Amino acid sequence: MERIEHRACFGGWQDVWRHHSGVLDCEMNFAVYLPPQAARERCPVLYWLSGLTCTEQNVITKAGAQRHAAEHGVILVAPDTSPRGDGVPDAEGYDLGKGAGFYLDATQAPWSAHYRMYDYVVNELPALVEADFPATDARAISGHSMGGHGALTIALKNPGRYRSVSAFSPIVAPSRVPWGEKAFVAYLGDDREAWKRHDTVELVKQGRLEQASEKLPLLVDQGDADEFLATQLKPELLREACAAAGHPLTLRMQPGYDHSYYFIASFIGDHIAHHARALRG
Repeated sequence: MERIEHRACFGGWQDVWRHHSGVLDCEMNFAVYLPPQAARERCPVLYWLSGLTCTEQNVITKAGAQRHAAEHGVILVAPDTSPRGDGVPDAEGYDLGKGAGFYLDATQAPWSAHYRMYDYVVNELPALVEADFPATDARAISGHSMGGHGALTIALKNPGRYRSVSAFSPIVAPSRVPWGEKAFVAYLGDDREAWKRHDTVELVKQGRLEQASEKLPLLVDQGDADEFLATQLKPELLREACAAAGHPLTLRMQPGYDHSYYFIASFIGDHIAHHARALRG
């Protein structure tokens, strides 16, 4: 690994690292915030997954998350949103290809050779973090928009791996909205049954017979002035699915907030405190 950024921040360090990912077969950047507590002890980790068009930079420069991570002694890890590089396939538009990996493992050419963000986030990156940084194996996961979709689906598909999960403005039913349909056709093909394995609403429905103790509570914040609310996000579908399945959900509709990082910065402290209670409880 090569450290390419190193800045003092709220008594800790905000770093960005570059490494070769064997899973993605390309060079990848990821951000790590080490709180001051990490200088003397191992700390739990909150993974943050960003949305369409983003990189590892968005959350570390716009969310104001480091102050809260320092307060609670939580390492914050933020990967890029897709594979990168000259040999990695791309597409016209912002919602497919680079910057739009959708946190799944593609099965269709030409995407399948590199677009394996699910395996990267769930397996390769945590193994690297827990081996090379002062991190425990206590993990939480959160994200925004496409990253909220990633956080929720990854947590639901890996019971016991994460102690808590939350999301801002998540794409909760990608099988039923334009962003998700476009990505799923390209990455997964036309079989809509395969899409269900990457759809939060469908995963909640499939898990309706699980014991209540196995159901990780979901914390979701959604702005009611979000420009994508009705067309791409549809949080009411998650509310309905959780109610039918008996899955614990806290869905907070925040009046006046849009889809931007101004919204995330306003409530990121609540989310980090929520995760810190689970990680250190």
